[in-house]
Amino acid sequence: MSRVIPGRMSHQYSGELVVFLIGMRVSKPWRPDLWLPAFMAMPRMLRELFTDRESGLIGARFTVGAGGPVVIQYWSSLEKLYAYASNRDAEHRPAWTAFNKRARKAPGAVGIWHETYSVAGAESMYVGMPVSGLALATESVEVNGRNDAARDRMRDGAARSAVPSPTD
Repeated sequence: MSRVIPGRMSHQYSGELVVFLIGMRVSKPWRPDLWLPAFMAMPRMLRELFTDRESGLIGARFTVGAGGPVVIQYWSSLEKLYAYASNRDAEHRPAWTAFNKRARKAPGAVGIWHETYSVAGAESMYVGMPVSGLALATESVEVNGRNDAARDRMRDGAARSAVPSPTD
């Protein structure tokens, strides 16, 4: 079990930040032949991404929501996320093709969803927690006078993660 840090912690990160949520909704649990392959594909993809330091994936965590399993992923760039998703030699494309083939045979049995957020600034707070979430994906830092308020952490985070414009 991870060590609990009794104090107040936040995250620190510089550069582009993308949060990618991907989940699955199983509508027909009695059809594991349709949903289990999609469920089992995600650990293979994450293993592949974490093995490749240049992939762009900087962290991930698994949770279960009201609609089913969800993976929260943190990426260093939108381009790297898109490059992985379209790479025909990576785990994702064959898994996606196989999912679509199975889904056509039994429409509505299982659903896949995703949401992508390009983050201009991020604020986090962890109290009495092990290092987790965005702090685990990036860098965990103690909350002190300078970043005591959520507003200050958001302002600092936005300034650090600002991507220079072509005119800068």
